[in-house]
Amino acid sequence: MRIRRIFAAVFATAALAGIGLTGAATATAATATAGSVTPASVTPGECTDNGGTIDRSTPVLPTCRGGMYDGQSVD
Repeated sequence: MRIRRIFAAVFATAALAGIGLTGAATATAATATAGSVTPASVTPGECTDNGGTIDRSTPVLPTCRGGMYDGQSVD
C-alpha cells in the first residue's frame, strides 16, 4: 500500500513537472516567433527577394532600400 502511494506521488509530480516544462517551452517558442529580429546585415538575395533594391551609393557598405530589410547593410 505504501509503495502505491509513493508511486502515485512520483507520477503526479512528474506529470505536473511535464506540464510546467511544456508551458515554458510554448512560451519560449511564442516569444521567439512573435519578436522578429532583424539581422545586422543581409545578403543581396535576401534584400531583393523581400522587395528591396541595393543602394551602392552609401559610403561604407551597400544598403538595402525598401522592402522588409529597409536600411540594413548588405554583405
